[in-house]
Amino acid sequence: MQHPLERFRYCPLCGSSHFSVHNEKSRQCADCGFTYYANPSSATVALIVNDRDELLVARRKKEPVRGTLDLPGGFVDMEETAEEGVCREVKEETGLDVVALEYLFSLPNIYPYSGVDIHTLDLFYRCRVGDTSHVSAMDDVAEVMWIPIAEIDPGQFGLRSIRQGLMRFLEVRKQAIP
Repeated sequence: MQHPLERFRYCPLCGSSHFSVHNEKSRQCADCGFTYYANPSSATVALIVNDRDELLVARRKKEPVRGTLDLPGGFVDMEETAEEGVCREVKEETGLDVVALEYLFSLPNIYPYSGVDIHTLDLFYRCRVGDTSHVSAMDDVAEVMWIPIAEIDPGQFGLRSIRQGLMRFLEVRKQAIP
């Protein structure tokens, strides 16, 4: 895996080739002084459970890991809160409206996209949605389905952070049941 800063050869501000490692998280331009820090992008994940104790699961339509299982979610847009982002992504991918949400935890991830490893910080939310009768696969989702929580196999999910997040979510649920 290539460190994100390895792809930067020139200063994005002045174009100088004197753009070198400043520390493990940044590069600095010797000509104009600009320092670029490689910070993770924010992404959200929605854990939506219905009243039958089933989890809303999506099948990925696009790479990376096309065809594998996933959870609704995606990148947070600029000028958008994480909460707004998770609500928007759920609507875009499933047609459902989030009516309540609760932040659970975050996990670092590496999301391969267009030949670049994008470091992300995935924020997991428990979401409650309104009417589920009109749920449908939209945007970059090939299919949506409700899977009983007891039948969830994290190994069927293509992205590392989703697998880790599901294991954590399932373990917490198991501990909470007497």
